[in-house]
Amino acid sequence: MRKATITRNTAETEIAVGINLDGTGTYSNETGVGFFDHMLDQLSRHSLIDIAVTAKGDLHIDDHHTVEDCGIALGQALTHALGDKTGIRRYGHFALAMDDAQVVTALDLSGRPYLVWNVDFPTAKIGTFDTELVREFFQALSTHGGITLHVDRTHGINSHHIAEAAFKSVAKALRMAVEPDPRAAGVLPSTKGAL
Repeated sequence: MRKATITRNTAETEIAVGINLDGTGTYSNETGVGFFDHMLDQLSRHSLIDIAVTAKGDLHIDDHHTVEDCGIALGQALTHALGDKTGIRRYGHFALAMDDAQVVTALDLSGRPYLVWNVDFPTAKIGTFDTELVREFFQALSTHGGITLHVDRTHGINSHHIAEAAFKSVAKALRMAVEPDPRAAGVLPSTKGAL
């Protein structure tokens, strides 16, 4: 069963995450941060991973804790749902174009978290959302999901398009990496014997 449910409660946030790696991209995301919900919806739809996130955070301070902690919980859920990673493709990559923006992602579900982030935004805000939080989310997802994650902006002049292209590009690469490999059923995709 490639599913997981994670709850994370701190003094700053209360988060519940449910995922199904073999879903259809069904989503239900309610974090109190509208633009972030829109991005999580994209992550689900384009990865075909069912994602449900509910979060109550200290939004009276800012969105930082809510966004980062959702990344932590989603990373933990991904790790749990993947189990020992037997039979998966492991690697994923995708160059995604969205209007003026192109973002390229390459990732490895290696168990060795590392983020390479070459995504600059021309504005500090998208509506009321801090653009720097896009990186914070992916840093948390990478760290707690055990993902080597490289994300590069090739083009882009509109911050909304750049952010959305990043989420969609990661989603498409993640879809590729978590999928069962029919040529390697029951085989761990590593010569080390563990991931």
